[in-house]
Amino acid sequence: MNQPLIGVDLVPLSRVDELLDPGIGPLLRKYLSPEELTVSRTPDGAPDQSRIAGRLAAKEAVFKLLGAVGRPVPWQGIEVLRGPGGRPGIRLSGRAAELARAAGLGPIDVSISHDAGFAIAVATSSSARSAPSHPATPPDHSTSPQSATPKGMP
Repeated sequence: MNQPLIGVDLVPLSRVDELLDPGIGPLLRKYLSPEELTVSRTPDGAPDQSRIAGRLAAKEAVFKLLGAVGRPVPWQGIEVLRGPGGRPGIRLSGRAAELARAAGLGPIDVSISHDAGFAIAVATSSSARSAPSHPATPPDHSTSPQSATPKGMP
C-alpha cells in the first residue's frame, strides 16, 4: 500500500535579500545549482527574489518528504527546474536521490506560490513503505474535561 506524503515550507523574501548581499559572498551558489540560478533571473538578468525564494521553499518541502530529519539538506541534489508547461519539476541526484530511494518515494510533484513578501511550496509524493501497524491514539481526556482545552482558549 502506498502512503501519501506531503512537505510544506515558507520562505520570506527577506531571506533572499540576505543571500544576495554582496558582503557575504556567493552564498546563493551553495543552495542553487547553476541551472537553477539561470532560470531564477528576471528578463533583464537580475536575480528574481520571488523565484529564488520559491525554489528554496520547494527544496525544503522536498527534503521533508525524504524522512532525513536531523541531517543536512542536500541542497545541490534537489533541483527545482521548469517542467512541462512551465510547472516546477524536481530533479534529484547524489545523496538526495539515495535518500528518496531509501524512503521508497515515487514521483515528486511540487507547487510554488509567492505573494506579500513570502514564497510557499508544497511537495507531494507517495512511499512504497507500509504505514505503521498501529495508528497514533489520541490522548484520553475523558477523566478531565478541562484538560482537553488549552489554557487561554474558550
